[in-house]
Amino acid sequence: MKRLLIYCPYPLHEAPSQRFRFEQYLHLPEKQGVKITTLTFYNQSAWKILYSPGKRFLKSACIGLSLLKRFVHLFYALQADRILIHREMLPIGPPILEWVLARLLRKKIIYDFDDAIWLTDNSNESKIEKFLRWRSKVALICRWSHKVSAGNEYLADYARKFNKNVVINPTTIDTEKHHNRVLYQETSHPHARDRSDGKIIIGWTGSHTTLKYLEGLYPVLKKLEEQHPQIIFMVIADQPSTMPLKNLVFKKWTTETEITDLLLADIGIMPLPDDEWSKGKCGFKALQYMALEIPCLASPVGVNTTIIQHGVNGFHCQTEEDWLTCFDKLISNPDLRRQLGRAGRKTVEEHYSVNSNTSTFLSLFE
Repeated sequence: MKRLLIYCPYPLHEAPSQRFRFEQYLHLPEKQGVKITTLTFYNQSAWKILYSPGKRFLKSACIGLSLLKRFVHLFYALQADRILIHREMLPIGPPILEWVLARLLRKKIIYDFDDAIWLTDNSNESKIEKFLRWRSKVALICRWSHKVSAGNEYLADYARKFNKNVVINPTTIDTEKHHNRVLYQETSHPHARDRSDGKIIIGWTGSHTTLKYLEGLYPVLKKLEEQHPQIIFMVIADQPSTMPLKNLVFKKWTTETEITDLLLADIGIMPLPDDEWSKGKCGFKALQYMALEIPCLASPVGVNTTIIQHGVNGFHCQTEEDWLTCFDKLISNPDLRRQLGRAGRKTVEEHYSVNSNTSTFLSLFE
């Protein structure tokens, strides 16, 4: 295999699903003499316009131009030996381009996804949107693919209904060059756990699409704030939270500051509802906290039950009482925070790191 073509939705270095599923591995096949071409649906300019307020005409124009560009991208496939498709070729409509690649051009497709994208987490989705999204295409693309790369066992079980050649390829963390507390200690970063002011920072990171999961925990956080006035709630996202908490701090997410901001947290949280969509999540928030030795409290949903061993490398919290009890334990016991943090780091290094998963990733292209 000498020529690898990658089709993905988002600009490089912007979306976590791409950064932590394939972007951080791309130097590996290149070292073996493989030429890699990456074609994104949205370019950087279109991406910025889509996530800015208003500008409906410009947004429509960006999507239209991106659709036309994607059809042109088909010509790149003629010389490719392997093709990696992350999530989908087009954000709307049936899988026409995937069909062309697999059935007409007879290309070997590796189909990669890290969410239950045959479902939706939007309960208010209109019939028109459901029609445009055409989520049934996931099954078809799985069936046409040479291999399927699934982020966890739940996703793999779905893919196996349509394709026997399924590889569980977890979302992973670069524990050496990126999520590494020691690197930042060497640059004298002001770590939260080194403070002497008695404050405890509870951190959450995510996007505007997942803020609703954090805000569902508001009753617990409100009680916690009343019981522990030294608590600060830190939200790292592309949009601020609307929760009316007294000690809520918002930090706008950027690739440049994501690690230094996360390192301010004493405790990391990952609340989720127990539904089919959430079962497809790959535990990325938990993995980020754990890689930075931040003790994690997470809902015991989907892969979180595999990543976290309750009381060993983090805590599972299901009920309001669970959350408050586990928060109390960690707030009052800095030694326990350090113990769980170190155990969490070890778990990521051994099972969810780039180093531990390199052979699995490379096997996708064999």
